[in-house]
Amino acid sequence: MKSTLITMLMFALVFTGCKDNQQSSETTESSTSITETSSSNKGQAFIEDENAEPNALQLAIKSSDHTTLVAAVQAAEVENALVNVGPLSVFAPTNAAFDKLPEGTLDDLLKPENKEKLAQILINHVAPGNYPIETLRKNVEKGRTLYMASGEYLQVTQEGEDIYVGGTKIVGSIKVSNGWVHVIENIILPKQ
Repeated sequence: MKSTLITMLMFALVFTGCKDNQQSSETTESSTSITETSSSNKGQAFIEDENAEPNALQLAIKSSDHTTLVAAVQAAEVENALVNVGPLSVFAPTNAAFDKLPEGTLDDLLKPENKEKLAQILINHVAPGNYPIETLRKNVEKGRTLYMASGEYLQVTQEGEDIYVGGTKIVGSIKVSNGWVHVIENIILPKQ
């Protein structure tokens, strides 16, 4: 549940200010706000619609491989930001990715006093814009970097058929109502 929460947090942060960016420039930029929070179970993130295609947050909540991400999103109180219409591309670390962090790191990040730091890490996993695998492959061919909601640019590379963003391999991709969720093997820590 903690993994799913973190994924959702990242989605929320990207959704707050993203637009569909199909640009021909070397990089794609957008700004986003990390101020959108919820202190209770109110807002769009808590509306249930069983017939609609899930958004990034709903997908993460239903994923047993992303419980840590979900817990992080909830700890940062950014659920409502993750249900923005987007489009956005979320790079969702699995529970196993969080397990690779040094012992005690995750527990420390989940503390209320570290909410802003956690939010910054999470938004470093969200790219404003619609980036299916095919588009990421084109970024590799054109030598483009990927602008993240954190303000950083990540290198997109390819090894064989595998696509890597920020040095971590994409192991699966799922279309959601507000963009794409790309499952990744590692946490993408901000440089700052």
